[in-house]
Amino acid sequence: WLSTCSTPSSIRESGCARMALASEPATAARPVSGLREFWHYFSVNRGAVLGLVVFGLLLVLAIFAPLVAPHLPDEQYRDALLKPPIWDPKGDPRFLLGTDPVGRDMLSRLIHGARFSLFIGFFVVSGALVVGVVLGVLAGYFRGWVDVVIMRVMDIILAFPPLLLALVLVAILGPGLFNAMIAIALVLQPHFARLVRAAVMAEKNREYVTAAKLSGAGHFRLMLVTILPNCLGPLIVQATLSFSNAILEAAALGFLGMGAQPPTPEWGTMLATAREFIIKAPWVVTFPGLAILITVLAINLIGDGLRDALDPKLKRS
Repeated sequence: WLSTCSTPSSIRESGCARMALASEPATAARPVSGLREFWHYFSVNRGAVLGLVVFGLLLVLAIFAPLVAPHLPDEQYRDALLKPPIWDPKGDPRFLLGTDPVGRDMLSRLIHGARFSLFIGFFVVSGALVVGVVLGVLAGYFRGWVDVVIMRVMDIILAFPPLLLALVLVAILGPGLFNAMIAIALVLQPHFARLVRAAVMAEKNREYVTAAKLSGAGHFRLMLVTILPNCLGPLIVQATLSFSNAILEAAALGFLGMGAQPPTPEWGTMLATAREFIIKAPWVVTFPGLAILITVLAINLIGDGLRDALDPKLKRS
């Protein structure tokens, strides 16, 4: 190349210049990384960003609840029964959001209740996701009688109203927070199973799967290593939406007395124990209800942003 470029020819000089430019490191802008592209499409949705901020604050409160809460969640002040919030003329400066019927600080119980609600969401979604993914992959990959058996069981579960089926399962297992989480996970897992089945059926006949088969990959590797990673987008969105559903279902079971039992500071249980004071002391039911509303709304907004960022058909320029 150097000998060619040394000849005094304008054609060769121009060719050498092009070759020299081609040999230099590219200075053009590098392609945006996957994470930056994801954040770009996610941040376009302002509601999703707001939901992420609110959820982050709730997560911080839940992690550092013992340090943030001004009082212990079960500590009772017999001289301050049903104290109104601090902005009320009869309010007590010690209790910013007032107290409940037995003199416990509402703010402290709400902060500690965030721990239970977020733990319920993580536990339920993790259990439903694992079971649903396994069943969905098996049904979509093997088809035949395996698909028929699994999908008919899923159809039976989906035929019942979710709360009613969760109530029946908790009645069989016994009231309690752990049994309520198991029941909710069993109710939500058919959504993951059907979603994964459809995604696996769509990916199973693609060229890269055929190439993996020809290279000698076994069924286990094809299902979990080759196909499943390409189905994660819809799963992430479904997991986010199921997270909010789990919190709502757990609050409903707690309100009906079948979930967390008193004195556990779970938001649904707090509503159940305070419903008779809704007229006399409306703050004891207003604040737990607002906590549930804000948390579920924030998670749903995050799910909406994730859908925009992970679904190529919905990406906005």
